[in-house]
Amino acid sequence: MVRDPPRTRRDVSGFNPEKPPFIVTASLPDDLFAWADRLRTEHFPPERNHLRAHVTLFHSFAPSLFEELQTVLPRVAAQEAPPEAELTGLMDLGKGTALAIGSPGMRAIRERIAERFHGALTAQDRHEPRLHITIQNKVEPKEAKALQRELDGTFELRRFRFPGLELHIYRGGPWEFVKGWRFRG
Repeated sequence: MVRDPPRTRRDVSGFNPEKPPFIVTASLPDDLFAWADRLRTEHFPPERNHLRAHVTLFHSFAPSLFEELQTVLPRVAAQEAPPEAELTGLMDLGKGTALAIGSPGMRAIRERIAERFHGALTAQDRHEPRLHITIQNKVEPKEAKALQRELDGTFELRRFRFPGLELHIYRGGPWEFVKGWRFRG
């Protein structure tokens, strides 16, 4: 039996700006994006908040896969209807807080992409994802718990559809948007 190597944290200190990796995300509907991004702005440590609200599907594709990603992602988007999803609650990240998302449809789309790139995925991207939107990270656990208690009373389950897929370049902190593809329909 072949096993995945032990999970390790990605070494961002070895980031090579000459060959930055690519990140694939699921785009959010405008209203949900605005709300989640506002929460992120309010609760994420400002010195570490280089990104807008997002749902990461794949954390790191090698630069050599850029052309293939630009072929595969639009093809997948063109073949799929916008997958249904639901904000299911708050997710405790230990040193942060996220909005948990349930979406069998998006998980199936992600699995389809993962199968296409089998053998080229990082250890982190080979594992089953927990879909979420991070609104706070890299804080003390008690600060994260306090935010979870604060939001718990105001959080409402929300149904939505993911509108598309997006490709970004990792720039050692900030991401650079490359392109997005809307799901058919």
